[in-house]
Parts: sequence; structure tokens; C-alpha cells
Amino acid sequence: MTTTDATTSTTTSAQPRRALRLGVAGPVGAGKSSTIASLCRALADEFRIGVITNDIYTDEDARFLRAEGVLPEERIRAVETGACPHTAIRDDVTMNLLAVEDLERDFDPLDIVLVESGGDNLTATFSPSLVDAQLFVLDVAGGGDVARKGGPGIGRADLLVVNKIDLAPYVDVDVEQMLADATDAREGRAVLGVSRKQPETVEVLGQWVRDMHSTFREGGHTPQDPGPMAPHFHADESGEGGYVHSHDDGEPAHQH
Repeated sequence: MTTTDATTSTTTSAQPRRALRLGVAGPVGAGKSSTIASLCRALADEFRIGVITNDIYTDEDARFLRAEGVLPEERIRAVETGACPHTAIRDDVTMNLLAVEDLERDFDPLDIVLVESGGDNLTATFSPSLVDAQLFVLDVAGGGDVARKGGPGIGRADLLVVNKIDLAPYVDVDVEQMLADATDAREGRAVLGVSRKQPETVEVLGQWVRDMHSTFREGGHTPQDPGPMAPHFHADESGEGGYVHSHDDGEPAHQH
């Protein structure tokens, strides 16, 4: 009996305990927080989930999710990056990585940790040292042509979510064409049309996460480096100037 117990204990402790870490990025207003809320509602009975939100100077996204009651409040934590949103998910992930590790330690075992980036442009990507897989969220109100414009976020995320498809008739967007354009831009990689008001679409998104979690637990998923972000422009506070942010050779450079 003693030998059996020891063997069982050793086997259990050898099993991977780290949570699947999923990054959620996308432009301002695309519905990243509402997508996370929908996922938590769909999956909270099956998985122990934690959330890390990112923004420059506020914890508003974390407060939104707590107010929605989608998880115990203590499992939703905010990171205030104090800089461009992509900096803390790509250039130097230290503050986010520490936040994720603290959350996993405090609520061990967690099954999934969702890391929400601050709102950013189409170039936003997560470092594979921070997340295991990443979702990029667009919304139809951003324009039906956005998906075909591509960019690292659209092209290289593990999943592209075209969000708020219920709004399409009100903004003159052909959802099927937008999804087709997105699929072409991603060279056939996974694309889902989602609306929190259409439960069947949320269920498909939830199933994608279930499948990813299963693959991760079985050791069948290897995080992919989506490559450096493309150079992009940041306006200054006056709106009359700014700078180009480049990530050549993995090092950010600023040119005014």
C-alpha cells in the first residue's frame, strides 16, 4: 500500500500543472473584454480560469469583468503597462509574466489564464515566452475591409475572431465576405465569426479553446513566435506629430 501510494503521488506531481496561457489582442473597441467575458461564462463550469488585463493607465477592463460576475473577482487582475500596450506583451513581458505566475501560484491549479492586451493596432502580437497561443479580435464596426488588410496580428495569431457580427446589417458589412477575406489573409488559418448575442457562435469559440487546452495538456502544442511587429506610427498628444515605432532585429527604435 505504501509503495502504491508513493507511486501515485510521484505520478501526480509529475503531471504538468501550468495553465494554458491564451493571449487576446486587437484594436481598441473590438470587444476583447466582452469576448473574454463570453468565454468565461461558457467555460467556467469546466475549467478554473484566471484573467490578466492590460492597459496603459487604468484597470477599467478588469473592473468591467469583475462587474460582469464571470469569475470570482480575485481571479481577475490588472496590469498597468505605463507604455504602448504592445510593449508589455512583446518587447518586455516581465510585468505580465510575473502577474500570470503570481495568479497561477495563488490559485493553483488553474487550467487557463487569459491575458488581454491593451487596445492596439493590427501589428500587435504576443511573445511566445508569455502565452502559449493567441487570439486576435476584430469587429465588423471597424470596417469590412479591415480583415483583408492583414498585418502580423491578423495573419499570425492562432485564431482570428471577427466579433460583433450581429451589427453587420447596421454598418453595411457583408460578414461572409469579411470572413472569406480574413481566411485568405491568413492563408487558411482558423477564423471565427462571433457575437455574444448568438450563443451558437460563442459555443464554437469555446470549443476552440477546449480543443487547444486538450492539445496543450497532451503536449501537442508548441507556441509559435509570430515574428516582430511591423513598423507603425504613434501620434503624439497634440495630434500634429508623432513617431514611427520599429521592431527591427527585435529591438524597438523610435524615429521622429
